Amino acid sequence: MLAVSRGLKRSIYHLRMLLAAGALVASPAMAQINTVDPNDVIDSDLGTPPPAATAAPAQEVAPAVQDGVPTEAPATLPETSTASPTISTEATYQKDDLIGAAEGVFGKSARGLGKLIEDILKKEGRPNAYIVGREGGGAFVFGLRYGSGTLNHKVEGKMPIYWTGPSIGPDAGANAGSTFVLVYNLYDTEDIFKRYPSGEGVAYLGGGFNASYLARGDVVLITIRVGAGLRLGTNIGYMHFSKKQRWLPF
Repeated sequence: MLAVSRGLKRSIYHLRMLLAAGALVASPAMAQINTVDPNDVIDSDLGTPPPAATAAPAQEVAPAVQDGVPTEAPATLPETSTASPTISTEATYQKDDLIGAAEGVFGKSARGLGKLIEDILKKEGRPNAYIVGREGGGAFVFGLRYGSGTLNHKVEGKMPIYWTGPSIGPDAGANAGSTFVLVYNLYDTEDIFKRYPSGEGVAYLGGGFNASYLARGDVVLITIRVGAGLRLGTNIGYMHFSKKQRWLPF
């Protein structure tokens, strides 16, 4: 009985081992196992690339509108200048023109006139206007002067001009002659028709010439006179320029 039971147990043991082995063989077919090729995974990633980053759309700037019509705004605002106006060299008279005009008034016999004008131009620069004319006057402490001529402006052209001038000082005598006036910074010819303070020394013993300096604001007048007479002294006063002839000197 003991031998039979031991044989039976061994048979049962071997049967169990066979069943377990059969289960191991059958389990691959029964189980649902999926295999994955690594290359397929990489290719699939390449086939569906991630979405590229997109830049934010530029913000549109609304154009400026003027009177219902769109206009493009300027990139930069125009610069404004606060400097005082200047006269270009094209709007001034050349030295030869001025000397020629002076010789036309005084004649080429006026010795030293060309050198005087050259010295004035070196110091003051070139004027943008000049006056040619004639005048006469006299004084005995109190003096009077009357003159007439033509204003030549580089931009506005020619126009008639008249002047009178009272004066006072230790001055006596009378003289008459030609006048040549260099005019600086005359941007508008209307600015010359005013009173300009003056002061001069006069010495005519038969003949001679003198120069005087007048200024009002930015406008500067340098007056050159050549004439004949008998007059000696100094005076102060003014020259009043006008568009029409005046008999009252004031």
